[in-house]
Amino acid sequence: MYGCNQTDCRCAAARMEKFAQPCLLLLLRDHSAHGYELIRNLAQFGFAESDGDPGTIYRHLRRMEEEVLVTSHWETEGGPAKRTYSITPDGAEALHAWARTLERNKTRLEIFLARYREGLSEREDGAL
Repeated sequence: MYGCNQTDCRCAAARMEKFAQPCLLLLLRDHSAHGYELIRNLAQFGFAESDGDPGTIYRHLRRMEEEVLVTSHWETEGGPAKRTYSITPDGAEALHAWARTLERNKTRLEIFLARYREGLSEREDGAL
């Protein structure tokens, strides 16, 4: 039997790690923020605390900065220095592109799930 649960599944290889990028851009569209604030706010998109590994998120931010999707500066007032990130015009364009891609993928996923559910309702016992 295939057997699958949330943490130990071949399907888990299809992680949504890359999805963090458009989420970060969307958060930054709303307002500039430092890294830990962004990590905390990723929960709004269904990321668990363990998904928001600081190293991974900061790698995304660095990569997006190299791609000129975000910019950063050091904020030194009011406590320890913090790097604050802001979205750039290129980042706003990338966010729009992500939204279009996600909309297309949403349609594909809905078709897949509808067909999957149809198959379940046709089974006698409805078991997987």
